[in-house]
Amino acid sequence: MISTFRRATGRLLLGVSLALWLLTVWCYCRQPDHFAAYTVLPIWIWGAGGLLLCGGACYLQRGRWPWLAAGGWIITVLVGADEARALIHWGKSAPLPGPAAVHDGKPVLRVITCNCALFGSGDPSADIAAWQPDIVLLQDIRPYEVVQVAMALYGGHGEFRAHGANGIITRWKIQREVPNGSDRDQQATILLPDGSSVEVVNVHLATAATDLRFWLRSTWTGHRINRALRLQELEFVLQALRQSTDFPNTPVVFGGDFNAPASDLVYHQLGPGLIDAFAAAGTGWGDTFHRRFPILRIDHLYTTRHFLPVRCHTITTRHSDHRMVVADFAVTRH
Repeated sequence: MISTFRRATGRLLLGVSLALWLLTVWCYCRQPDHFAAYTVLPIWIWGAGGLLLCGGACYLQRGRWPWLAAGGWIITVLVGADEARALIHWGKSAPLPGPAAVHDGKPVLRVITCNCALFGSGDPSADIAAWQPDIVLLQDIRPYEVVQVAMALYGGHGEFRAHGANGIITRWKIQREVPNGSDRDQQATILLPDGSSVEVVNVHLATAATDLRFWLRSTWTGHRINRALRLQELEFVLQALRQSTDFPNTPVVFGGDFNAPASDLVYHQLGPGLIDAFAAAGTGWGDTFHRRFPILRIDHLYTTRHFLPVRCHTITTRHSDHRMVVADFAVTRH
């Protein structure tokens, strides 16, 4: 009787694990809007649940099927988890504090993006300045705080633009700021030392939905509407970029706080014209939120083909609830 019960329970756990695996693979491959609440979590969290079910099935019943199911989960997580991408760059150098090192004889542009959380945990200026960036994208920051960071970085010799709760700071000259009518993003043209220019876009998309009460219909509706809002906001930004430049033929640095996990549909909107710096050259744990226990990569730096990502790393600062992203781009100009 006990043996029959154990086998039945083991089969049930294995069946639930397989059903969860099918749902997970379908959701993360297709990213359906109605399941945005499901995919807001990193895939490895569902993988951990599936492996626990496989472990229970293996304990309760003998046979190879629980082990095969566990293997399927492990492969799915390694292939689907954004965090696993850094394994491809094993042995690759990370950016170091101080000025950015040249790469294969080419000059390197160092860019940082940092959500400052309205200085609620203090001023991150010193943490940013330690990396001697050329361009800094700031979100959740007041205009007078943008001035404060700019002075700490360049001592009055750089330039900056504050717009809404965003800021762009650079050691070089800002030629123009493109007005677009939104307080959550900004665009500026920066003149580089060689006389060329780069278009810089700084975004802070709509705050993410955080309700994980999956048993409530309102949770699923809320996540679906929240994703649609970010898609709309990003399309507005991209439209302004296309209207003001010859994008993607214009050199562009595009980054900020996207408030969406790295697998989300919002990044598909960027298209092949923009390259994810961490996916191309990132090392270490890439997730940026929450600082104390980062499980989501929501802060990103992208660039067009005119710049080659050669180093990228996320850096903890105790003056924000986000980790900041530091990326080095070799100037290629092709």
